[in-house]
Amino acid sequence: MNGHITITDCGDSALTARAVGLDAEDAWRLVHALADALDAVRLPGVHDVVPTYDALLVEFDCTGTDHDTVRRIVAHEAARLGPDPAPAAPPRRFVVPVVYGGEHGPDLPEVARRLDLTESEVVALHSGSDLTVRCLGAPAGAPMTDGPPFPKPVPRLASPRTHVDPGAVAVAGRQAVICPMPSPGGWPLLGRTPVRVLDLHSDPITAYRPGDTFRFVPITPDEWDDHAGTSLAACHG
Repeated sequence: MNGHITITDCGDSALTARAVGLDAEDAWRLVHALADALDAVRLPGVHDVVPTYDALLVEFDCTGTDHDTVRRIVAHEAARLGPDPAPAAPPRRFVVPVVYGGEHGPDLPEVARRLDLTESEVVALHSGSDLTVRCLGAPAGAPMTDGPPFPKPVPRLASPRTHVDPGAVAVAGRQAVICPMPSPGGWPLLGRTPVRVLDLHSDPITAYRPGDTFRFVPITPDEWDDHAGTSLAACHG
């Protein structure tokens, strides 16, 4: 048994595996390696494995398997991996053009005010380093990345928007994200990318996976059409 993984039941058709006794980076790497291993096993009855920062949720059809069976497989794969597994695939780097501020980033001035920075300083920090994709969130596999090195966390909006455009580039707390499709949202918007984040005709529908990195690159509004409609999959850099 891997002493750094605890497994608990979660309702009648799921269980949770959580990394314990590790720092944040090692916990993240362990749960994502375990998720990859479980996907490769293709255990009958398991229909989804959802890794986050330090835990993963294993969902299964309780009419076709049970907690004990799934728990044994999860424990076996965790023990096989050990506490320091190698990544299943090398990380890829995506270079993402962004128009900051204005109609595309209406919250940039307020974020700058809260951080005691200028708008240009906020953009420079957001675009100044590669940000690692840590997990895929809602909606539709939104890439949840490390936040830029802002001096303090960014609060969410007091009143969430009922509609956020696809490609919106947002931050909250110590995280950053690109909104892949139209949806409500309460994260402050710094800008928007003209590239197409999702490809609904591909499998998977996202070109990125946890462990990949994004580098945001400022562009002007006049450059929007140069990138509009380009798939994110083509933005390797």
